Amino acid sequence: MSKNEKKRLLTESRIRNKMTLENFTNEIKKEEKVMPLVTTKKMFEKSMKEHFAIGAFNVNNMEIIQGIVDAAAEENSPVILQASSSAIKYARIGYLKKMVEAALEEHDIPIALHLDHGPDFETCKMCIDHGFSSVMIDGSKYDFEENVALTKKVVDYAHARGVVVEAELGKLAGIEDDVNVEAADAMYTDPDQAKEFVERTGCDSLAIAIGTSHGAYKFKGEAKLRFDILQKVKEKLPNTPIVLHGASTVIPELVEMCNKYGGNIPGAKGVPDEMLHEASKLGVSKINVDTDLRLAMTAEIRKALTEEPSKFDPRGYLTPAREAVKRTVQHKIRDVFGSSNQA
Repeated sequence: MSKNEKKRLLTESRIRNKMTLENFTNEIKKEEKVMPLVTTKKMFEKSMKEHFAIGAFNVNNMEIIQGIVDAAAEENSPVILQASSSAIKYARIGYLKKMVEAALEEHDIPIALHLDHGPDFETCKMCIDHGFSSVMIDGSKYDFEENVALTKKVVDYAHARGVVVEAELGKLAGIEDDVNVEAADAMYTDPDQAKEFVERTGCDSLAIAIGTSHGAYKFKGEAKLRFDILQKVKEKLPNTPIVLHGASTVIPELVEMCNKYGGNIPGAKGVPDEMLHEASKLGVSKINVDTDLRLAMTAEIRKALTEEPSKFDPRGYLTPAREAVKRTVQHKIRDVFGSSNQA
């Protein structure tokens, strides 16, 4: 709908509802000042220059979106909202897009809408055509040449429509939505291949494998990331934003809370905050967070339903769940990624 059409409808609404001139003017200004979705290009350029990371938080429903964006707005931080193909199947792409648009109307911060782990060209195309500002094509399950060809195909389609593309080289172990890689099949990123890959595909950012993994069980023993690989990749690709997947901390307090109220998540272990902070200082521009948000929301829901078993109003347990998501995101932005006041 054009702005002129919106103004016409507001004028008719004013007549019907006898709105005051002041309220009418405020509504017009609100319509004109809605910040559009942005790509990750400028936020990544700033992150590389000033050595901080942007949080990319997975979304599935309204409460998660609200919690993330409210936190980012309070911290005055840019933010990436990302949806996997499974999240799109669950929430439906039109609903997700409209909820993100509602967030744009409420807050004046840079927000990118990103497809996480796009499994094929068709899924990437669907998201681009529906107005996503960024997509990821995950060709890491293919051999190098197939990955190059698939990524280049997505890049050509996306760039022609003003959308940026993240790709992946190397394989992360673990399970997240439709991604399932056995530990024995995991593979670190080769820095020389990374340089060739970016040059041949033209991708805008690159997810690399340096020891993180998907899900809540990232390490059996001591947590360790291959910062030496990260540094070599950045030496060869100084102007390419680097992405870290499988980077939830698996916050111990949230795991403990889940288990206290009936959960069964023994031995869950993630990437320590200190390592993620170090990664942001060494050149990682985008850090993905999904598991921590799931834990935050689930812990509060379990607690509410256990403590008040007679209650059945969803607002009663989704409200504290939303606040838990907000607190978790604020902690990440402020204390781990360093993106507060970088909007």
